[in-house]
Amino acid sequence: MKQKISSFYTKISDKFTINKPWDIIIIFVLNVLIAIPIFIITHQNLIQYNWYINLDRILIFIVILIIIQLVLYAMRRIILISIILYLIALIYGTFFGKYDFQTVFKEYQSMLYAMSENPYPQDIIIDKLLPFPNKLKTLNAIEYGNPKVRDFAIKAIKKNTTETKGYEEFLTLIQCFAVFKEINTNWTYVNDPKGEEYIAPASESVIYLSGDCDDHSILMAAAIKSIGGTPRLIHTNGHIYPEILIGKRAEMETINYLIKKVLFPQESHKKPLHYHIDERGNVWLNLDYTAKYPGGPFMKEEILSALTLD
Repeated sequence: MKQKISSFYTKISDKFTINKPWDIIIIFVLNVLIAIPIFIITHQNLIQYNWYINLDRILIFIVILIIIQLVLYAMRRIILISIILYLIALIYGTFFGKYDFQTVFKEYQSMLYAMSENPYPQDIIIDKLLPFPNKLKTLNAIEYGNPKVRDFAIKAIKKNTTETKGYEEFLTLIQCFAVFKEINTNWTYVNDPKGEEYIAPASESVIYLSGDCDDHSILMAAAIKSIGGTPRLIHTNGHIYPEILIGKRAEMETINYLIKKVLFPQESHKKPLHYHIDERGNVWLNLDYTAKYPGGPFMKEEILSALTLD
C-alpha cells in the first residue's frame, strides 16, 4: 500500500516538474506576484519608522521575497499547481470578490507613491477638549437635510468630479472633495456684524457662498453630510474650520495618491497633507477655507474643541 502511494506521488511530482532554468524563472515571477499583496498588507499594519528612503520598507520587502522564494523552491515540483491556484484566486476575486488584479495594482501604486510622498506629516491626537462654542446654534445651522443644500452638493459633484475608475470604494470621499472644490473656489470672506456672533444657516450660505469661518464650516459640513460624508468642526483660538473623516492610515495612502496625482495635482504639488488623528486612530483631513486642496495647511493649530457629526 505504501509503495503504491509512493509510486503515485512520484508520478504526479514528475508530471509537474519544470526543467531548468524555467523553474527558477517561474518561481521568481510567482514570488513577486505573491510578495506584492503580502507586502501591502504588512506595510499597512506595521508602524512606519520613517527611515531614510523608506529603508525599513525596502528591508521588509526583501525579507518577504527571500522567505517566499525558499518556500516556493522547496515545493518546486508542484509549482505549476501553485501558479494555477493563485491565478484562480485572483480571477475569482475579479468576478465574485473584491480583491482582484486591479485592486493589487491600485494598492501597490498608492503605496509606492506614499513612500515617496509621505502623507503623514503631522500626527496630532485630539484629547481632553473643551465644550464647543454655540454648539446648539451650530448644529441647527448645519441643515444637511435641507433640499437646497443637497441640490448644491449634487451640482458641485457633477461640475467638479474627475474620472476615477478603479477607486469606487472611495467614491463618497471623491464626491466630498468635489464639494470642497466648489465651496473653496468661490468662497468670499465676510465679517459678522460688529459686536455680534452671527451664525448663518447652511441654506443661506449656499446662496451667497460668503461669510466668516464658522459660516464656511457649517456649509461645508452640511453639504458633505448631505451626500454621505462624515464631517466635524474644529474650534481653535478665534477660528473654526471643517475636517472630513478619511478612515485609517491604509485609506489615507490611497487618498494621498488621489489628491496629489488625480484630483488636485497642481494645487498640492510638492505639498504635504495636513490632518489630525483622534483617540480611535481615525484620520481627519483639513478642509479649511484657506486651503486650496483637501489637506491644505492649518490656519491655526491649537485645538480647543471639536464637534463631530456622526
